Formats: sequence, C-alpha cells, structure tokens
Amino acid sequence: MAATKDPRPCSIADTLALVGEKYSLLVLREVCLGNGRFDQLVRNIGAPRDILATRLRRLVDAGMLKKTVYSERPQRFEYRPTEAGLELEPVLMTLMAWGDRHLRKDDDRPMVIEHICGNELIPLVTCSVCGEEVHHEDLTAHPQAPGWTVKGPAAA
Repeated sequence: MAATKDPRPCSIADTLALVGEKYSLLVLREVCLGNGRFDQLVRNIGAPRDILATRLRRLVDAGMLKKTVYSERPQRFEYRPTEAGLELEPVLMTLMAWGDRHLRKDDDRPMVIEHICGNELIPLVTCSVCGEEVHHEDLTAHPQAPGWTVKGPAAA
C-alpha cells in the first residue's frame, strides 16, 4: 500500500512518510532505550508537547508503538516499541554510526551501543544468504513495479 504521492513506487518514500517527520526517529530512539513516558520524551527530545503528541499518535496508528497505562490517577501512558518498531532499531543504530563517522570525532560520540557479547556494536549490513558484507558496487536493483526501470518510467 503506497503511503506517498512519490512518482516512483518506493518503500523508502513510504517509510519516510511515517518516520521522516522531525522528532519521529528520536521518539523511536527514546522508546527503544526504555524512555517511553511522555515527560521523559519531552525532556530527552526537546520537542514541543503538542508536536510530540501528534508524532506519538501517528506512530501508534502506524503500529510502530503501543500505548499502555502506567498510572490510573492521574491516568498516564507510556509507549513501547511493537515488533514493527523494533525492526527499525538497526536503522537507528546505522544512522547513529553514520553520524559518529561523519559528524563527530572519536572522542565526541554521545553514546556507544554494547552487544550482549560485551563488545561495542558496529552495525554492518550483510547478505542474509552468503553472510558477506554489502557494498554499493555489489548491488543491482530490479524494480518490481510495472512500468518502472532503475532509470525511471519505462518508455511508453
């Protein structure tokens, strides 16, 4: 199901329609870190409360977050990632690694992610079949949408 009016059928564009708005990926970062209460999100992200509420509603409606009551009086909610939300965690880690490499110095990284093995996690995209690291020059795109080629719309 297409979520955008992007001319080229594209899952990247459809995904960005859900998580590409300002603060949405930061909400996912915080919720994946276990900071799912509204006040924690406001404090850690710095988003205006009304915008944050809108982003949370969209992420819940999209099935990326679930909203649960943690206090009845007053009624308060916390947000947790769903399976779909957790599937974006590697994307967040890869974005963080890119930012660490290209926007910061080694001694200026704000966070390090540790794997269960005890070592620092360095995200790496590998082929699920052969296990080899993926490099741009090793890839070939095969558009599946009717009427489209890699270069754009097929000639009419």
